[in-house]
Amino acid sequence: MNRYPLWKNILIGVALLLGFIYALPNLFGEVPAVQILPAKSALKVNIGLLQRVEGELAKANISSQGAVLDVSSIKVRFADTDTQLKAKDVLQSQLGDDYIIALNLLSSSPQWLSNISALPMYLGLDLRGGVYFLLQVDMKAALDKAAERYTNDIRTSLREKKIPYSGITREGQVVTVKFRDGESRSKGLAEISKNFPDLALKEVDDGEPKLTATLTPPAQTRVQEFSLQQNVTTLRNRVNELGVAEPIIQQQGADRVVVQLPGVQDTAKAKDILGRTATLEVRMVDEEHSDPASLQAAAQGQPPFGTELYKERNGIPVLVKKNVVLTGERISDAQPGYDGQTGEPAVHITLDGSGARMFQLVTRENVGKRMAILLIEKGKGEVVTAPVIRTEIGGGRVQISGGRMSVEEARDIALLLRAGALAAPMEIIEERTVGPSLGADNIKRGFHSTWIGFSAIAVFMIAYYHLFGLISVVALAVNVLLLVALLSMLQATLTLPGMAGIALTVGMAIDANVLINERIREELRSGTTPQAAIHAGYERAFGTILDSNITTLIAGIALFMFGSGPVRGFAVVLCLGILTSMFSAVMVSRSMVNLVYGSRRKLEKLSVGQMWHPEQQKA
Repeated sequence: MNRYPLWKNILIGVALLLGFIYALPNLFGEVPAVQILPAKSALKVNIGLLQRVEGELAKANISSQGAVLDVSSIKVRFADTDTQLKAKDVLQSQLGDDYIIALNLLSSSPQWLSNISALPMYLGLDLRGGVYFLLQVDMKAALDKAAERYTNDIRTSLREKKIPYSGITREGQVVTVKFRDGESRSKGLAEISKNFPDLALKEVDDGEPKLTATLTPPAQTRVQEFSLQQNVTTLRNRVNELGVAEPIIQQQGADRVVVQLPGVQDTAKAKDILGRTATLEVRMVDEEHSDPASLQAAAQGQPPFGTELYKERNGIPVLVKKNVVLTGERISDAQPGYDGQTGEPAVHITLDGSGARMFQLVTRENVGKRMAILLIEKGKGEVVTAPVIRTEIGGGRVQISGGRMSVEEARDIALLLRAGALAAPMEIIEERTVGPSLGADNIKRGFHSTWIGFSAIAVFMIAYYHLFGLISVVALAVNVLLLVALLSMLQATLTLPGMAGIALTVGMAIDANVLINERIREELRSGTTPQAAIHAGYERAFGTILDSNITTLIAGIALFMFGSGPVRGFAVVLCLGILTSMFSAVMVSRSMVNLVYGSRRKLEKLSVGQMWHPEQQKA
């Protein structure tokens, strides 16, 4: 007799019920939606905002299919993309810049499924459409910026302690401090060692006492890791400013960042905002070398020592000192606006406490001199404005404006500065764009390939193994159901490689049932009774099935550990598929066989297909 205990049948029934419920949302598809998120942390979404959104849509005669309020956003469904775009424009104009209005796609599954967290799988970029960027961080530039910061900090520290020095210069990542005598160098060495433990100091004597400072290897590693993490955070802030729903921004390797923007329609704007590495730098103008001869020499590539040549927006060249007084890292807020005196577009900047003190000190010491505010983008700098310092500027509020700055440009510059300065320049080294129609075509082709493979396997198994083949096909369908349910419960992102993993799992999962059916045939050929053949077939085939699946699982784990991007997605589907196939091929199929044959005391034959044996060949 072949019967499962009651608890096993209950376990299988519960697994099938849960699998069906959590796989169900994927059958309902998606509908266009608009997602409203607060642009500032101080703002919150609440029922009042939900009522306001519904009221604005009603005023514009835009009908929706329902609005949902969650913890961080409001989501409104629409019947088609045209209505979605109209609603976005209306809400953007009425809610203003306080809220981000993002286009999104939401599941059209019933609310009761969402209430039990039964949600569909996310669709990857190659299935939904959108933009993919791979950016590389310039780690050398990150270390150079760190050395520049230490140059300014060392100068400030020596001044505060009134330790005399004759000059501080930086060449690459090496900071050199010159002293007047050995006693001053000893004091400077003690002060710098105490305040800057991340610096490796070395005394140099080549005619005058010097100290050279370089970052220690552990400090260099920390600077590089921090630069990458800050850039990831900055990119995430910029993407939020763009109003992209459900972006994917993650580190890849030691110096690369992957940015995926599903559903983005204005790809040129996304590339422009992400690709721009705008940082703000405040430097003093070198007024000692502002004569035409010095400017002409600088234009020919021979600027005076310690200066760089830049141009103002009107094309006038300006010699600016290399020493950076203030960087965009000290910016706490930046908003577009207008100059109160001229009415021209401007960017109003608010500095943090440290930045405000530094700016006040610099303006106090340089009254009557020109200060250049530079915007650095993609390694190229432009002097936005270079005003004369009339008086000491306190309070941490700074305005940058230029006669040729447009309203849109002021808004973009404010966006970049507000989103945060990149700790190091980044370059887009790979870009892919997938249109919505191509994504839909990929879904169609992937589904068809899986369905065709499943159908071909089903026909073969039923024709070759008869009833046992039909049971194997049902177990295979259960395997696909459980796999989709698991991916949905984990909220995995389904991509084309993931669909390939599902198709591969369908082909591999049937191997276990083939082994079981052939083992049952062997037992019958050797004269074993049908009930004993069923028992022996499942028991003796299990070891072989386990070995083959463990070896494949090891390969899948290796792909997940050492792969990246689509390779890891494929590995996740493969590993989950192995686990579900073991459950369905062994337990589910055995349960169905037990239901069909297990209660029969006198069982003379099994519907397991035509059996071949040597005696038949001799005959």
